[in-house]
Amino acid sequence: MKDEIHGLADGAVVSPACRETARATVDLDAICRNVEVLCKHAGSAAVMAVVKADAYGHGLLPSARAALRGGASWLGVAQLSEAMAMRDNGIHAPLLSWLHVPGSDFAAAVAADIDLSVSALWSLAEIADAARGLGCTARIHLKVDTGLGRNGAFGDDWQTLLPAARRLEAEGLVRIVGVWSHFVYADEPTHPTVRLQEERFGQAVREAERAGCDLEVRHIANSAATLTNPGAAFDLVRPGLAVYGLSPVPALGDPQSFGLTPAMTLSADLAVTKRIPAGQGLSYGHEYVTSQDTTVGLVPIGYADGVPRNATNVGPVSVAGTRHTVAGRVCMDQFVVDLGPTSGAQPGDRVTLFGAGESGEPTAQDWAEATGTISYEIISRIGSRVPRIHVGGQR
Repeated sequence: MKDEIHGLADGAVVSPACRETARATVDLDAICRNVEVLCKHAGSAAVMAVVKADAYGHGLLPSARAALRGGASWLGVAQLSEAMAMRDNGIHAPLLSWLHVPGSDFAAAVAADIDLSVSALWSLAEIADAARGLGCTARIHLKVDTGLGRNGAFGDDWQTLLPAARRLEAEGLVRIVGVWSHFVYADEPTHPTVRLQEERFGQAVREAERAGCDLEVRHIANSAATLTNPGAAFDLVRPGLAVYGLSPVPALGDPQSFGLTPAMTLSADLAVTKRIPAGQGLSYGHEYVTSQDTTVGLVPIGYADGVPRNATNVGPVSVAGTRHTVAGRVCMDQFVVDLGPTSGAQPGDRVTLFGAGESGEPTAQDWAEATGTISYEIISRIGSRVPRIHVGGQR
């Protein structure tokens, strides 16, 4: 398979005449292998590969197909637009969408055989109306809030939602195929909330079954739980970050310790190199001042492309196998690196912001630690003008 270059937002192919200044190279074979590993961790449970947010910045359609090749039997997304994009592009695997607002186009989703999450009476009513208009049955997963305090029916709302859904199921308007929830502290497997949520989830499942629900799947496990808590697998696990080869529990192990391979490498080409004397400030505000005569390089990628602005003076990069740090403020389109007094770097040389770390380059986790965030944000925030170059993918 030839390498493919795509933009993030619409999948448009970038013209070869427009050389990219930066790129996110995505190894589809790594995604495939990561899912194979996750399938082993899941045991008898099926695997739903979460491909929301443009597959965590990796490219929705290529990543979804790679995950299916690796053994995922379900796909999961937050928004209906993501689900419809997959259906419109020939991906027919079981597919769940879970984050909706009143007035969403549920009719299109039901017609496209997309499973829908239901957390409240309003969504149940709108989905049933859509099914009634189409003369068919909508597949729904009831979400119970077991303690996260985010989406899902909480407390007495669950006791209202469940019988309402069963009444509509009796009418043939919906089919309750799943009950699901989400952990608060899955990245801390011994945290007391983990066990408490498992108990609450089990209770909600039993209540659904006693109410007459014939469930296909029960699911609560995310990446962290899939890797560290086999007892939470139930019928289906929903790994997201781990699909792309990053550790959801960095305090417990790096990707390699779980058999995962980071799939994305973010790099750019030096646009300018020049000699700068000692005592010269670099970038806005001169927050970095050279301590000696040195060579600096201009890296043409900035916060408009997803490089954290607070990477100023802390963001790690690699040039010709040597680690350096962002020197001065990260700007909208660029930042500067102090390459040292003996550097022979030239315009066009490759700068790696993060990758798998196998050649000593920084990782997304290194960037997360440097900027006080999590690796999820580092990879998913890469902007739309950074093309995704997909490599591999042959099976």
